[in-house]
Amino acid sequence: MTDILGDGAMRRQGLYGSNIENTYAGVLSFMRRNYTRDLRGVDVAVSGVPLDLATTFRPGARLGPAAVRAASVQLAELKPFPWGFDPFDDLAVIDYGDCWFDAHNPLTIKKSIVDHARTIIDSGAKMLTFGGDHYITYPLLTAHAEKYGKPLSLIHFDAHCDTWPDDEPDSLNHGTMFYKAIREGLIDPARSVQIGIRTWNDDFMGMQMLDAPTVHEIGCAEVLRRIKAIVGDNPTYLTFDIDCLDPAFAPGTGTPVPGGLSSAQALQIIRGMEDVNLVGMDVVEVSPPFDQSEITAISAAHIAVDLLCVLRNRKLAGKL
Repeated sequence: MTDILGDGAMRRQGLYGSNIENTYAGVLSFMRRNYTRDLRGVDVAVSGVPLDLATTFRPGARLGPAAVRAASVQLAELKPFPWGFDPFDDLAVIDYGDCWFDAHNPLTIKKSIVDHARTIIDSGAKMLTFGGDHYITYPLLTAHAEKYGKPLSLIHFDAHCDTWPDDEPDSLNHGTMFYKAIREGLIDPARSVQIGIRTWNDDFMGMQMLDAPTVHEIGCAEVLRRIKAIVGDNPTYLTFDIDCLDPAFAPGTGTPVPGGLSSAQALQIIRGMEDVNLVGMDVVEVSPPFDQSEITAISAAHIAVDLLCVLRNRKLAGKL
């Protein structure tokens, strides 16, 4: 703990440690981390992609990154549960701000996101990205596959499989990204897994499936065992669509589907990811206009913090 009181995002010296903040005031970086584009010495760069032009139902996910940052202030006050440590004592995390793209020129958006991701991961930092709608995972996967090699494994939490056919190269659609990613060889469906699915598709394109009823039936420990068996030690990208959670736990999203995971189930699974070779992560589809008392954004912030705690432990184990 430093002796800085307030606005650590601007005033903190160095990348490590935390400081005292009023939870209801100050600069709203994620977890009060330094707001900077200086990537020297950074382990993880948090950034937002405030896009919702690819949604097929309710809009509003463009406001998601700001909502998740705001929801993180309570978490920044204490050591995360159940970890009992400050991850920022050991993990250098910054808030890189948001990806810039021209929303009025849609054909340029994919390249803008790819270039944004390349800048970060070419520095050696990992990315934790907040959406925005789920389309953003497609250009993020493009950049990560270039960096870490094709094909990646994918751990995909969602109510929807997002493998509906789409052979238009320039289309913006948050339900077809993994169809494209598989067709382009960015991910290996045989070494990838989808968790929480509860919508139908005639062709799941070979993706390994732990649908929502299966999760409820077999329990989180067995879910984790199967995830690790599927992805092995392959470089793995993790994407968490907040609509994986049942609408009772995450009403603030664009395409809610009943019967999903509880926040407790999701957090338990995420917390068991220390043996997974995570090379990139995102949390997407938080839509604040449809949220209730910020519970969706709060759940997203908790998922993100647990992912950082997982990376902290991987770093201390020499696996980051």
